[in-house]
Amino acid sequence: MKGCLYYSSAEAERNNGFIDDLIGSANRLNMELTVMVDEEQPAKDSDFILFRDRNPLLSAKWEAEGFRLFNRSEVNRIANDKLRTYELAAMLGIPAVPTQKATSVNDLASFPIVLKTRDGHGGHEVSLCGTKEEAVFFFNEHAGRQLIFQPYIESNSTDIRVFMLGNEVLGAVKRMGKNSFKSNYTLGGSVERYSLSTTEKKEVQTIAKALKSDYIGIDFLLLPDGSWLLNEVEDPVGARSLYITHDVSPAAELMQYVKRKLEDEVLG
Repeated sequence: MKGCLYYSSAEAERNNGFIDDLIGSANRLNMELTVMVDEEQPAKDSDFILFRDRNPLLSAKWEAEGFRLFNRSEVNRIANDKLRTYELAAMLGIPAVPTQKATSVNDLASFPIVLKTRDGHGGHEVSLCGTKEEAVFFFNEHAGRQLIFQPYIESNSTDIRVFMLGNEVLGAVKRMGKNSFKSNYTLGGSVERYSLSTTEKKEVQTIAKALKSDYIGIDFLLLPDGSWLLNEVEDPVGARSLYITHDVSPAAELMQYVKRKLEDEVLG
């Protein structure tokens, strides 16, 4: 099997360790995996593309050309749009953080409020605004971008990220923020292994099945009473916290999954 691993050049540099693990894992499975970045194009005889970027238009283009992508372009489109993610949750009956479009400051009825760009990721382009003046600053800072707003929900800066490989849980971590309402591990927070309840497992599997996703992260705010609310879906999802907390190679698991799926699709 011959495949391509696509990143933007900036993200490829940040994720060089994961890339090395993916390539090594592919080699051990007698699979060829070639890295491509930015404007590079996949070889016509590629059996698959591991798409590790936030660019639904590009992934849809390659799908239209007949390439098998992991994840599908539709997953990339929904996961990188916080409003679409919330709409999916509402349709599936999954408890989620209420999310609405923010076209102007006049849409915000009360404070504090959380403002985000619809396509931001990694805890960036997110602001907890306690006043109208702070909200105006956010709007000006992100002029021309599509924004959403959410109520501020107390979670003690704690959330749960669940890593899904197909419809199965690869692992889950609890992330706790440090000196911030954001819990992102890459922003300086701490992380520990987390065990899902039966109900929690059922909900993440419902989301993965609806998306027909291959490898995603699903993030939930963990509330003080122990319940949770869906916050975001991550595609592509970073695996640093999973490597740290679990005795597993996400890269090896992903490549085994890709090989198995391709073989099943040929037979099916």
